[in-house]
Amino acid sequence: MDEHTSDPTVAPPPGLETPTGWQPEAGRWEHATLRRATVHGVRLFNAGAYHESHDCFELEWYNYGRGSTESAFCHGMVQVAAGAYKRVDFDNDDGLRSLFRTALRYLQDVPRDYYGVDVLEVRTVLTNALEEPSRVDDWRLPIDGERPTAGPADFEYAETLEE
Repeated sequence: MDEHTSDPTVAPPPGLETPTGWQPEAGRWEHATLRRATVHGVRLFNAGAYHESHDCFELEWYNYGRGSTESAFCHGMVQVAAGAYKRVDFDNDDGLRSLFRTALRYLQDVPRDYYGVDVLEVRTVLTNALEEPSRVDDWRLPIDGERPTAGPADFEYAETLEE
């Protein structure tokens, strides 16, 4: 593991699930900073803070080489957040469709439970939104079987990314 993806403060997954990325024998995430960025990014997305969510995934994306699953996941999630942002803030459904098509290409081979995110649901919603963009209007991303929303710690994390 590269040192830049290590963070001993990142908690294990809740419950008995073992999502892709969790190493139960070692008791840690393969890339803990990816898990941390994912948790914050999902919560921010679910609070409608699409720009901040985008930033969480984008910064983490830079930690991984082209062609890696980590890179594909982060790049796909950047596109998901940007597509939702286009619709909500700019009423631009063509922009949403373009970004979601790109996201689907990146997320195509990502495991369905990647770092706790239900990637299968993400792909399904994106596909349906290509025909009917309003499918994302009240959608909340799933992680660890829940749809958490952002709190102060998530916004504080996003603020540190801008520094």
